[in-house]
Amino acid sequence: MADYFAFNGDADGLCALQQLRLAEAPQALLVTGVKRDIALLRRVQAGNGDRVTVLDIAHQQNREEVARLLQNGASIRYFDHHFAGELPAHPGFESYIDTAADVCTSTLVNHYLGGSHHRWAIVAAFGDGLAKLGQALAEQYGLAVETIVELERLGLYLNYNAYGESIADLHFDPVDLAEALRPFVDPLDFIRSNGTFSTLRDGYSADMARAASLTPWREVPGATLYRLPAAPWARRVSGVLANQLLSQRPDQALALLTSNTDCGFTVSVRVPAEHPLAADAFCRRFATGGGRKRAAGINHLPESDLKSFAEAFENAYGRQPDDLVQSPIPREQEQPC
Repeated sequence: MADYFAFNGDADGLCALQQLRLAEAPQALLVTGVKRDIALLRRVQAGNGDRVTVLDIAHQQNREEVARLLQNGASIRYFDHHFAGELPAHPGFESYIDTAADVCTSTLVNHYLGGSHHRWAIVAAFGDGLAKLGQALAEQYGLAVETIVELERLGLYLNYNAYGESIADLHFDPVDLAEALRPFVDPLDFIRSNGTFSTLRDGYSADMARAASLTPWREVPGATLYRLPAAPWARRVSGVLANQLLSQRPDQALALLTSNTDCGFTVSVRVPAEHPLAADAFCRRFATGGGRKRAAGINHLPESDLKSFAEAFENAYGRQPDDLVQSPIPREQEQPC
């Protein structure tokens, strides 16, 4: 029997994997990629007697591959918090899916394991932009303030590392990062004992310093859109920058459009907690859109759809008087296509 772990390369996927590996110590094959690489099960060739554990990737985008693996005789455990669509009724399929806005995959794994490695779940919650959840879990387990601060920083840097158009954009391949984390029961020991943390910290600081000069491309009350250039640093910061901007203006929906090499845009969307239109529901209007209630995205928005996307976003989330602010696009952000 072979064990497979298919996991998102972000903080939530990594920390969910880390908890299960610490609890179960399996010798497993790892399948992962950049943050937006979620059709991971097409790379899994499991069969009769094999087990596939899926962590933090949407079932909706892996539905056909799930059916294939079950038909081939594999069993599947599925932990996730994204829109899932209809789930299979099959004896080999275990579902631990909860799409509530205040959970992440690592907290589902934490519950599954009875809290045995809860510090990694706290890291994941902070990394996934769920600061209130991370704080609540930290207080539940009685952690000191200085410990909470360190776990929050680790979550931020692990999540930052996952964003890119390809593995070449990242500081670390998520497989290598998972192996670097693996020996550490306590995240604090990883922070203090491994040079990987300092590399992530320094890369984050440098990239976010460049992002500080960005200004909105379009803005109406309730909705702001940013355009980021086709550069590795911009692709790396897109997710954490979106979370940061939302924390600064929690009443403002945000869309960050990062130019990609396919002559289009990768889109990150963040939506205020009280808004009735969920981010994933809005993004699913577009061909490669998906995500969760307050944080979602579109993997590829063609250049020809840019204007219609901006107008749809402003109509959905903005209060749209005649005072639309639209800034010119800096030269480095112009598409070469």
